Amino acid sequence: MTRMSASEAFVETLVAHGVKDVFGIVGSAYMDALDLFPAAGIRFISVCHEQGAAHMADGYSRVLNKQGVCIAQNGPGITNFVTAVAAAYWAHSPVVVITPETGSNTIGLGGFQETEQLPIFSKITKFQAHVTRQDRFAELTSRCFDYALLERGPTQLNIPRDMFYGEMDITLPKPIHIERSAGGEQSLNDAAKLLSEAKFPVIVAGGGVIMSDGQAEAVALAEYLSAPVVTSYLHNDAFPAGHPLMCGPLGYQGSKAAMKLIAQADVVLALGTRLGPFGTLPQHGIEYWPKQAQIIQVDSNARMLGLVKPISVGVNGDAKPAAAAMLQRLQTGNHKVAAHGNKEARMAEVKKQKDAWESELNSWGQADGSPIAPRRALRELEKAMPKNAMVTTDIGNICSVSNSYLRFDKPRSFFAAMSFGNCGYAYPTAIGAKVGAPDRPAVAYVGDGAWGMSLQETLTCVRENIPAIAVVFNNGQWGAEKKNQVDFFADRYVGTNLKNPSFAAIAESMGAKGIKVDSPGQIGDALKTAIASNRPCVLEIMATQELGDPFRRDALKKPQRLLEKYKAYSVS
Repeated sequence: MTRMSASEAFVETLVAHGVKDVFGIVGSAYMDALDLFPAAGIRFISVCHEQGAAHMADGYSRVLNKQGVCIAQNGPGITNFVTAVAAAYWAHSPVVVITPETGSNTIGLGGFQETEQLPIFSKITKFQAHVTRQDRFAELTSRCFDYALLERGPTQLNIPRDMFYGEMDITLPKPIHIERSAGGEQSLNDAAKLLSEAKFPVIVAGGGVIMSDGQAEAVALAEYLSAPVVTSYLHNDAFPAGHPLMCGPLGYQGSKAAMKLIAQADVVLALGTRLGPFGTLPQHGIEYWPKQAQIIQVDSNARMLGLVKPISVGVNGDAKPAAAAMLQRLQTGNHKVAAHGNKEARMAEVKKQKDAWESELNSWGQADGSPIAPRRALRELEKAMPKNAMVTTDIGNICSVSNSYLRFDKPRSFFAAMSFGNCGYAYPTAIGAKVGAPDRPAVAYVGDGAWGMSLQETLTCVRENIPAIAVVFNNGQWGAEKKNQVDFFADRYVGTNLKNPSFAAIAESMGAKGIKVDSPGQIGDALKTAIASNRPCVLEIMATQELGDPFRRDALKKPQRLLEKYKAYSVS
């Protein structure tokens, strides 16, 4: 055992878990520990808003597959974390949220910057620890780091500010590393049998493939079955885009080829995906989910099995070893693989659907003129994007349409707000990803509405010399919501029109590089210039007000007004 102060025990536990970077805003509540960060080799990245800090920790954790860390002042600094922690929860990101609290001797007295911090996060964290004794400080800190990876989600370490003081004899806990299994023997046998009997198997590669580093195993299984592969919503990097079996993403603005192919499946292997409802809804007017298909679902969380879609076989295992185990059974068992007998016909169908979808994308991306049509802008960005780039997307109309155009050969390349869908997500997440992988370009796609929630973090990039890039689509509107007003409210625009300044000029005034483009031919060169500058950059694209389909037509109804004063606002 070693004699150390409480702050030293805390900081040394961070070091034991390999913490190199912490995102946050300085506060007196934890300053005694913060003072030790430089000597411990921990970089403190001072942000402009605490929500940005937690998003940065999210992006950092997702690109490195390790814990990202954020910290702030008790009370208002901590409540500013909430939205970003909820986003991390639904993205299964191992973010450790450190929440200093008002002193233990005054809790409940309504002191300065006091609130109950544990209940606020209780539904959006996998584990919460509250430090009540200095001699348990290291133990509880270590547990939060262990559980964040084990449970795949945010954990909260709540620390009354007086707990940073005092001294003790302590042995630092060692990080726990858990080896995940392929799943139960019987379920894997049943899965292999179903796959061997399938005449048109389709694999849905989900986030679990990325989290388990299982892309190579997924590729090997797909190739053995010659099974077309589609990716779950906003996990476009789960399978290499250049592979002949990759057919694109499902979900909003996904690939028509993917949808038309999975519609023909007799067996679907959902590999590392919960098959979330938003990612399986009809799109492009296509009811693509194969209602008669048998479903094999692989998930490391048993509660996800059969939660959204009825399944025939549930495998409670990690995507990487599960894929390898199923392939091993198919190759060495007494299975005659039905899909081998009709491979050529299925591959012809795959090529036909992929070619048709590519042709449609090309036709949509031909529009010329100024301002720039959104799909043309997205196509030009896709063509100019480096192969090793990391792309984050915000919620909104143009950003969501980008699902049609974002293709990646390398995993841990695409980060979206997932099913929480909050604005202000993309840019700080790109910043965190860039800190985690400084050798890779980090590009955020942001609408002009969402940019208003995150543009202040340009200052963070300038101050901390983080060359993240924001591509801001300036079309003067909250596009996703305006589409609802077009379709359901007779073009009555309340709160959806925006009057914007020049975002490129604002970036320049902050000390970043600003580039404004209003012609399609400028976009590719502008993106390349932004990346080559190795500076924080805002690339402002002046876009038309053309709108894509709404997220969900089933979520709204034509309004019917009963009071006489509102009769004119009814729509038949």
